[in-house]
Amino acid sequence: MKIYTKTGDLGTTALFGGGRVPKYHRRVAAYGAVDETNAVLGLAVALCTDPDLRQKLERVQAELFEVGADLATPLDAKTSYVVRIQETSIARLEQEIDAWEAELPPLQHFILPGGSPLGATLHMARTVCRRAERDVAALAAQEPLQPATQRYLNRLSDWLFVLARLVNHRQGQIETPWKPPLRPDVPSS
Repeated sequence: MKIYTKTGDLGTTALFGGGRVPKYHRRVAAYGAVDETNAVLGLAVALCTDPDLRQKLERVQAELFEVGADLATPLDAKTSYVVRIQETSIARLEQEIDAWEAELPPLQHFILPGGSPLGATLHMARTVCRRAERDVAALAAQEPLQPATQRYLNRLSDWLFVLARLVNHRQGQIETPWKPPLRPDVPSS
């Protein structure tokens, strides 16, 4: 299989199920941001030494391929080979979030992203996932999408936040609370 096809040289790209759209189309932005999320998770996998967490990250990477394929395929496309994300994937993310939160101290304040290299990478993945979620919401305002897609991305960003906290907690990294700057021009109460 050749990597370069030259079919996109004029600024369009093919969708699954047929048709072409400009590369600046909201649909392309949406699945592109999902792909970026997946790439950041690839870095997280490379940094992860915990076999259980690594397996979960790799599972999410595979699920993001499903989300990307879903987004690259309009709902009315005449195709049967696209796998769309299922509610069971959302439920699994929620179960993992709940289990991890039971291990963590309660969140008392906003925290700054960071910590260990893996924790910081997971925070980065969370922000890219939030962008993907915004891009998908913009697309959903224009075209019908499978509802589970948006819910999955919303839950995934929560999952990534909690996982970043968990990794940092297990590695003894102290969370840095956000402290609003003291502003002399604002009277204190």
